[in-house]
Amino acid sequence: MAAVVGDVAVRERASLWPFACLRGDRGPVTVGSDTNVQEFAMLHGADVGDRVSVGHGATVDFATVEDDVVVGMGSRVLGGARVESECIVAANAVVTRDQTVPSGHLASGVPAETQPLTDAQREGIEENWRHYVDLGERFVADGPHERP
Repeated sequence: MAAVVGDVAVRERASLWPFACLRGDRGPVTVGSDTNVQEFAMLHGADVGDRVSVGHGATVDFATVEDDVVVGMGSRVLGGARVESECIVAANAVVTRDQTVPSGHLASGVPAETQPLTDAQREGIEENWRHYVDLGERFVADGPHERP
């Protein structure tokens, strides 16, 4: 079960997975349509756009993530940072305070450095969010599951 506290808005077809934490206690949190916030991810005072995948254990802390982005597992997007549309933040990358990742780029490393996305990486962004929309709809349709 996800923890949702304070001023949090979750749009249509968005999914919050077990143990995600959305803290709107010191600023609003917005989760866009068709966006997924995966297990153990944390959004704190964050504005997250449409069709975004926030990977397992990732953190978006007082930052903005625009539409069509993958925030990779274990990565950090820190205060005042902006990840523009059609980007990937690689697993375990750190987008530092007030850094901007320009549209169409991959951010990787600590601190994150950017390079243009390949065509395959661009296609992967859509595949990722669509997979989680389908998975979320399937879980809702199936109803709660009990352990045997």
